Amino acid sequence: MSIKNHFNPPAVVLCGVLALASQLQASNLDCVNPFIGSDGKHKSEYGGMMPFVVPPFGMTSWTPQTRQNRVGQTSYRYSDSTISGFIGTHQSAIWMGDFGYVTVMPEVDSIKTTPEARQLPFSHADETTTPYYYSVAMNAGAERKIRTEVTATEHCALMQITYPECKTSSLVVEATRSRVVGFAAVDPTTHEISGYNPDRMDAKLTTLQLPNFKGYFVVRISKPFATCGTYLGGDIGEGRLSATGINAGSFASFATTRDEVVTVRIGTSFISIDQARANLAAELGELDFVTATNRLKKVWADKLDLVTIEGGSPDQLAQFYTGMYHCMQYPRLFSEHGKYYSAFDDKVHSGVSYTGYSLWDIFRAEFSFITLFCPEHVDVMVQALLQNYQEGGWMPKWPNPSYTNIMLGTHADSVVAEAINKGFHGFDYKLAWKAVYKDAMTPPNGDEHHKWNDRETAEPYSAREGLTWYKQLGYVPHDRTARSASATLEGAYDDWCVAQVAKANGRNKDYQFFLERSRNYRNLYNPATGEVQARNSDGSWASPEEGWTEGGRTQNIFAVWHDIPGLIELMGGREKFALKLDKNWGSMDNEPGQHWPYLYNYCGQPNVTQLRLRWGFSKGYADTPDGLPGNDDCGQISAWWLFSAMGFYPVNPASGDYMIGRPVFPRVSFKLQNGKTFIIEAANTSDTNFYIQSASLNGKPLKKPTISWAKIQAGGILHFEMGNASSSWGAD
Repeated sequence: MSIKNHFNPPAVVLCGVLALASQLQASNLDCVNPFIGSDGKHKSEYGGMMPFVVPPFGMTSWTPQTRQNRVGQTSYRYSDSTISGFIGTHQSAIWMGDFGYVTVMPEVDSIKTTPEARQLPFSHADETTTPYYYSVAMNAGAERKIRTEVTATEHCALMQITYPECKTSSLVVEATRSRVVGFAAVDPTTHEISGYNPDRMDAKLTTLQLPNFKGYFVVRISKPFATCGTYLGGDIGEGRLSATGINAGSFASFATTRDEVVTVRIGTSFISIDQARANLAAELGELDFVTATNRLKKVWADKLDLVTIEGGSPDQLAQFYTGMYHCMQYPRLFSEHGKYYSAFDDKVHSGVSYTGYSLWDIFRAEFSFITLFCPEHVDVMVQALLQNYQEGGWMPKWPNPSYTNIMLGTHADSVVAEAINKGFHGFDYKLAWKAVYKDAMTPPNGDEHHKWNDRETAEPYSAREGLTWYKQLGYVPHDRTARSASATLEGAYDDWCVAQVAKANGRNKDYQFFLERSRNYRNLYNPATGEVQARNSDGSWASPEEGWTEGGRTQNIFAVWHDIPGLIELMGGREKFALKLDKNWGSMDNEPGQHWPYLYNYCGQPNVTQLRLRWGFSKGYADTPDGLPGNDDCGQISAWWLFSAMGFYPVNPASGDYMIGRPVFPRVSFKLQNGKTFIIEAANTSDTNFYIQSASLNGKPLKKPTISWAKIQAGGILHFEMGNASSSWGAD
């Protein structure tokens, strides 16, 4: 069942939105439901998504705040019933924290500085959410309501707040929370509140000190202030124009008449308060709310309308286009009109930058989605990773905005290799080689004695964990390094990616070296047990269940994305490999298992791939608040559904090849940046007709269950005949 978005804005906004709608008839944007993934039965193991108002890849996302976010908790949860503010956040996933955030909240009567005191009840019947506009009416008591409407640009927000009649209406701006020292100021002559928040929740996950890091903000209010001031916790200083300390904030108060609309413009920056003000001038200026909303609506519509789907249920269309909305949020822009603050050397540079890459997650399919649907961002996103290397010494695992030791491997190598193998040239190939070579050959500081558990606090950057031993033994030993089996397999894949970068730079000896080293996964195969398992530094075997990361052994033993045929040979051939897949068949709600259904293709059993995908589509995906089967870490869970629904998936993303699964929709067409169109047709496809009977590409028979990036970029028609009986198509 779909959650309906009730759209009840004031008449002036409604007229503007309807005017634009007449120009954008039946846009795919109408299918997006930002509530998808915003709730679940478990406290934290659900989608972790929020109803963000933000442009594609925008720096600051805006959402109502129903709870204070932290690591393991996001700002909004659908099942909550009160709102304590509207936050400009940079939190990219439920298990990743925020940084440099700012919260604003309209109030009536007295000034209330804590979330508990200022929270107001609301109903979803009074709430509207889209990628370009959010609105909610909160109950302020005594039959009064406060309506807040939000739209956004890349670095700014524009809000319309409709107050009830009240002698003392206010806007409170929270700069920092308890235990965080920040700054807040108010200027009644310019109607501005400004300040900064130095909090970054990744600080515990790195030894890198960033004394210059701050999230700056400027809040400009359209109405003159009757009174104003600052606060530090419960110390409210009316007339005090600035304050520095913990739990710092500012407020402005004024009398309002019934349904009086106050406009609030918010600029954010990581460079300075002046830059936040400059961002505000450049992106919003004196733009009215309707025009700003319409502009953002058109940006999203232009992107989502690149893909046209014929057929499919309303729920499937909502899942697809909401998935695109999720995938187009990360990585997020981290530069401001030609300048950026670097959280790797604590300095301001010229150029373009991005942050929020969850590389252990997004290397699988999210980045491949970006190469296909947002190719204009690929070169600068890769260059940003290379800038991180120049400024901090390494490409990161998950910059947020600085180094974090979250998960393992150096999968920035995969992102670089994928961009190269797909022909992107707008970044420095020689610099890319230096960056990936360091990943592959230089152990992190303290590698000989660190166990490198996930999320260890106050530890140096972990890079390739256990690389010291990997270079000596050909595997990461279990008695030296945590998650050693996963580290070995993922390191072997990263070696294959490094080989691709070497090849692109004409370094043939290095190419051969890393190609050979990418076969190190074979060193974990125990012929006595027929299992891939961790081993100790003396060569002895650890328990089969030890040495793995998320998902355990059953999901991770097939993490050899670059050489599935070699893994099949190692495990005794196609039949035995397929039986092992059957035996270990597990959940796809975590990333290590997402490529599993497609592995049957390598065994000559594409019909089983199609069968498994039928199960996968029903595993937790829905047009409901709990409609994602797991944490949608920077769009990866959504990206799996998008590719799989279209009918193909990047098992080895850096190769540029896709494995064919089973198309869901009768027809999908998408416009490519080169001006061509690629179409996937699936005649007779349905919930029961999920088996491919035959396939052709541009009228010529397609016998292998694969398609390449180059063939997609050439445009044309990939046609499938579907049926309800298993066939031998692709089995050769």
